[in-house]
Amino acid sequence: MDSKKIILKKDRDRSARQHHPWVFSGAIDRVDGNPVLGETVEVWSKDGEFLGRAAYSPHSKIRARFWSWENIEITPEFFAARIGKAIESRNRLCLEQAQPAVRLVYAESDGLPGIIVDRYRDTLVLQCLSAGAEFWRFEIVKALVRLTGLSQVFERSDVDVRELEGLPQRTGQMSGPPILDRTIIQENGLTFLVNIRSGQKTGFYIDQRPNRQRVRDLVAGLSVLNCFCYTGAFSVYALAGQASRVLSVDSSAEALAAGRENLALNGYPLDNAEWLEGDVFQVLRLFRDQARKFDAIILDPPKFAPTAAQAEKAARGYKDINLLAFKLLNPGGLLFTFSCSGGISAELFQKIVAGAALDARVDARIIEHLAQGPDHPIALNFPEGAYLKGLVCQI
Repeated sequence: MDSKKIILKKDRDRSARQHHPWVFSGAIDRVDGNPVLGETVEVWSKDGEFLGRAAYSPHSKIRARFWSWENIEITPEFFAARIGKAIESRNRLCLEQAQPAVRLVYAESDGLPGIIVDRYRDTLVLQCLSAGAEFWRFEIVKALVRLTGLSQVFERSDVDVRELEGLPQRTGQMSGPPILDRTIIQENGLTFLVNIRSGQKTGFYIDQRPNRQRVRDLVAGLSVLNCFCYTGAFSVYALAGQASRVLSVDSSAEALAAGRENLALNGYPLDNAEWLEGDVFQVLRLFRDQARKFDAIILDPPKFAPTAAQAEKAARGYKDINLLAFKLLNPGGLLFTFSCSGGISAELFQKIVAGAALDARVDARIIEHLAQGPDHPIALNFPEGAYLKGLVCQI
């Protein structure tokens, strides 16, 4: 039986040779063998050179994602080996032992495109974001259970990116006993409630762990405004760092209620914290008009630009909130500002923040660059994995 193949156009195989894991539709000359959604195909150059094996996605602009550039079969054993390697890399960094909330598998950066696995204590949360991940999802679960010794696997494949792959969104139990509605995790000595069933991402923003710690290190004695606070993790860290007062703003009453619970779980007095429900853009403008001032401001907005196509609109949103934040800072104040948008590069984000400072008529400097934690590694052949950009600015 002939193998199913993708043949690339002449002179369109450079990224494949450089081991970039994506093959875009425009680079393909033809597809042989009628592969189905998520099926493994061979990738060949126009002049007949074998380039690797990839998962086929007929509905996506990213038409194929490489599993391997070697001539090896893609089998259940392949996934077990890759997942085992990813887990071992976290063990070497002492991440899994030290933190019961950790990303065990980070998609392309671990050689497993479209596969995300987070651990919250004794529960594994799986996201299948690509056609190839969907095709192999049951074998992936089997490997996870065997390699971790944990039976409880819950799927959170309820993200918009699946629609680009021609896949429906889905959540549900895949293995083990039903999960609790909420679980409690420990992070850097602090305690947080996590809603695995319906919380943002897979339940918690694990990627911000080291950046929360930096806030804790730098805000002693300062008044802090935490915008887009969600369930208040940055707020709890700020109070742990002996901030004098923390005001947390979010549009979700449910998230703010969880934030208050997180504060109580850690034993911090409620009179040092204020929770405000509202649209952050409107709240910042109101505070500007009221001449409110803060010593430190945290801006951790949701993803404004998932792709480069939305970058221009997103840039305006980022500039607005950063401009307003600069105006609300006391002299010497700190701005912790982030972008998790894949369509906004680190260079562009810095230019946006610089433009915001200029328009706010403040002199500011970057004192630190921040990024996602080490359990979200960035493969050198896949710079797109560096999605979280953060700056600590001082005026």
